[in-house]
Amino acid sequence: MSDFAGMEDLLQDFLLEAGDLLSDVDNKLVDLERAPDDRGLLNEIFRGFHTIKGGAGFLNATELVTLCHLTENLFDKLRNGELRVTAESMDVILSATGSVRDMFGALESGTQPRAGDPELIDSLKRAIAGELGSASAKAEPAPAAAPAPAAPAASADGSGEPDWDLLHQAVSGLPAVAEPTVVVEASAIPKEKPEEIIKAAIGRRATDKPGYNGPTGRRDSEKQRDNSIRVDTTRLDQVLNLSGEIGLTKNRLNALRSQILNGDDDPETMHALDVAVSQLDLLVSDLQNAVMKTRMQPIGRLFQKYPRIARDLARNLGKDVELVLAGEDTEIDKTMIEDLSDPIIHLIRNAVDHGVEGKAERLANGKSEKSILRLEARQEGDHIIILVADDGRGMNAEKLRASAVSKGLITDEEANTMDERQSYNLVFLPGFSTAGVVSDVSGRGVGMDVVRTNIQKLNGQIDIKSTAGQGTSFIISLPLTLAILPVLLVRLGDQPLAVPLSMVREILPITPDEVREVGGRATMVVRGEVLPIIPLANLLGWPQETQPEYGVLMQTAEQSFILAIDSFAGREDAVIKSLDDFRPKGVAGVTTLSNGQIVLILDMKELLGGVGERHGVSRAVLIQEPNKKLLAA
Repeated sequence: MSDFAGMEDLLQDFLLEAGDLLSDVDNKLVDLERAPDDRGLLNEIFRGFHTIKGGAGFLNATELVTLCHLTENLFDKLRNGELRVTAESMDVILSATGSVRDMFGALESGTQPRAGDPELIDSLKRAIAGELGSASAKAEPAPAAAPAPAAPAASADGSGEPDWDLLHQAVSGLPAVAEPTVVVEASAIPKEKPEEIIKAAIGRRATDKPGYNGPTGRRDSEKQRDNSIRVDTTRLDQVLNLSGEIGLTKNRLNALRSQILNGDDDPETMHALDVAVSQLDLLVSDLQNAVMKTRMQPIGRLFQKYPRIARDLARNLGKDVELVLAGEDTEIDKTMIEDLSDPIIHLIRNAVDHGVEGKAERLANGKSEKSILRLEARQEGDHIIILVADDGRGMNAEKLRASAVSKGLITDEEANTMDERQSYNLVFLPGFSTAGVVSDVSGRGVGMDVVRTNIQKLNGQIDIKSTAGQGTSFIISLPLTLAILPVLLVRLGDQPLAVPLSMVREILPITPDEVREVGGRATMVVRGEVLPIIPLANLLGWPQETQPEYGVLMQTAEQSFILAIDSFAGREDAVIKSLDDFRPKGVAGVTTLSNGQIVLILDMKELLGGVGERHGVSRAVLIQEPNKKLLAA
């Protein structure tokens, strides 16, 4: 049973508020290390710890209160000038914030945190007494028992903590149950009426699944995602106002309907109907945009934990690295934030460990000892761009190709035809590494395939730019929101299917005299580029009943190809509906057309499986006569 029975709402509010406070404190500590005499920073950090301590007191989290109280006492002496900030004291303080974060983890699991590491507690006490030596400067938090005396609970001295009685309406303390995913091979999806399968899947009940612990239960051994979201009240007011205007327009339409049914169909009434319908269309579009904005969160909430990570790693490696943040106010879909965390951490670790040179090497190359690592976000059109850039040694394309050949990942012939961009993308191959850059922390290519996979799951892409001796940049491009996806509607026979518009370059007619066979595969030459033709029917495992008439020129990070289809039905902004308990392979979700028809949204990257050419067919298979007899190639 949880130690916080009846306090779940307060606990969740505390974790949300205190987690943000602690991340802010970590960032300010990194700044304080560069400006140890900044009294303003010291006061802000003191207030942060005091606020966390106050909330912990309401939850009777005694050990957390004790640790915060000791750290707060140390900062009280630092801000009053009784002690000075040193590297040793900063290491102990950062260890304390790490231990506080670990205690948050215990609270999140519904248990009271255990006492802090005795060595850490002892180091804090000696730091407060001014007796801290370099030998004990790096006390690391670890689970242990040995409680220290409890500190007083929250005070009302106006030191900055929120009024816990007036917190916003609590979100649910127990997240919604996530459904297990059933992956079905694409070839197992019957061509006839796949929408009926999807309808049946959407109707399944979560309670039919094993491991379900009731409407407010948690699924065993499953990490719960934070499904709460903070919304500015002005945005909610906008949604409310638009809802009211839609209601008024609905009333106007009902009145006009009654007039028309009563025979009043004069031109003036019909014009009024057109105006009302146009107004409703505009209002619904505005409402949709307003609702989408409620999902958007400042990316700064994701960025705020990275300065501490970069600082700790650089210090361990004996490097001087400053992480500069930019574009923190850029807003991104809330559902992306959690999935972006690990890829960005990996890129930062790679940059600090291998992109940035050591101090001696930088000085020898005419650079300053301090390296600048930049993490930036900005909006470009309907996409978010995230940049991770270092000013280090850059990447060596020739060395990357040689390493890939030695690992058997590419052939000598392929290596000789690669340009620099293609060479840099070799780091994304699973298992790729180079002897000169692998370490126990990170390496250019070690885990980079996971980074790219996670970005692609968000319908994004990642590119690399590098200049020898000047640095490397990783550029991540993501859609503004995952809730609405621009798609191209294509058809196989009478069956419509949707493909992401971001991958579409153009639509081409497929004529038999333009199709050539290269290496046993049908290809077309588009502006001097030889592109393989991959029938969509072949990807889905459906029989190819007719000769494809059109090709969609598609481009992914790895390749360009022509997707052969029967016809196309235009562009749509699809509202994605996910398939939680039934997800056929290669299907990202479903959407509903204006006529009520359910359409599958295809996940092209998953369908291709990273090696799209293996799905190609010969020219003889692709080109068919009206009687469907195959022609010789």
